[in-house]
Amino acid sequence: MSQPNQSTDKEMPLLAHLVELRGRLLKSVLAMLLIFAGLIYFANDLYLLVSKPLIAHLPEGSEMVSTSVIAPFFTPFKLTMVMSFFLSMPVILHQLWAFIAPALYQNEKRLAIPLLISSIILFYTGMVFCYLVVFPLMFEFFPSVIPEGIRYIPDMTDSLDIMLKLFFAFGIAFEVPIATMLLIWTGATTVESLREKRPYLVVGAFVVGMLLTPPDVISQTLLAIPMWLLFELGIIFALWLKPEKRPGASSE
Repeated sequence: MSQPNQSTDKEMPLLAHLVELRGRLLKSVLAMLLIFAGLIYFANDLYLLVSKPLIAHLPEGSEMVSTSVIAPFFTPFKLTMVMSFFLSMPVILHQLWAFIAPALYQNEKRLAIPLLISSIILFYTGMVFCYLVVFPLMFEFFPSVIPEGIRYIPDMTDSLDIMLKLFFAFGIAFEVPIATMLLIWTGATTVESLREKRPYLVVGAFVVGMLLTPPDVISQTLLAIPMWLLFELGIIFALWLKPEKRPGASSE
């Protein structure tokens, strides 16, 4: 029978937990600031790289504009901050893991570590999918539906807000297999129950796609379909899992 770590046999006082949490938050913030310091010099280049799918599909003679005095400085600065957060995600999750790990049993740790690594990979995969697949299709679609007599001149700040929202939406959406496996592993639901609810979950995926993406059918569909497929993938992997029963939970 698995036993908890010796360090958890004696409960830490609340103040000690808070001090440890503060230290791990500071390490996460420090990692983000170091990445930001390394990227800030390339802020304009980073913005051009992220907006490349949009610029590539601008109508002939059209270009992006800035409608604010501070936007040419603040918009790349904002992008650099957000990308620093995204790139520091492995450090942040590692600090979170180090904080909660002492309370886990060995059998829980054996599953938690692969799930932690998989969640990071899936988050970045979602962002790459968004950049390579969704952006080109979406930014090719928008100019094609412009009413006659309207000039298409995207604003750099509004465009960035949309792109960051989509990056985050697809990063989170690609975590569906992890969420599915955790729900089954913790006993909150079963594979059979999820299969019975499949039609509702598919509809829910399209509703989420509608809420998290711009009001166009392309980005909504490109978010909903991967969510559905990843849900099915989560069920497949969950077939090897058994609902978790913590040692000592049934009796003293």
